[in-house]
Amino acid sequence: MALRIRLKRMGAKKRPFYRVVVAEARSPRDGRFVEEIGTYNPLTDPAEIRIDEERALHWLRTGAQPSDRVRYLFHLQGILKKFHEEKFQKK
Repeated sequence: MALRIRLKRMGAKKRPFYRVVVAEARSPRDGRFVEEIGTYNPLTDPAEIRIDEERALHWLRTGAQPSDRVRYLFHLQGILKKFHEEKFQKK
């Protein structure tokens, strides 16, 4: 079971709001998911990003692959840096 961390689109037409979810890679974009770990609102200035860092790191450790946009959001929040430091600290 390949897991992806990706965005699930919510909100009205022309007013997108996204939830950051962990889902099976084959499930549809707005379909079933395993866990919701955050939100992303691109319409505010600056964009509002709320991610549960502990759960995000947990899923990265277990092998879930972030989508390109989620990888960028994790980079902005410093989650990827912590994950890589933790990964290379063990070696």
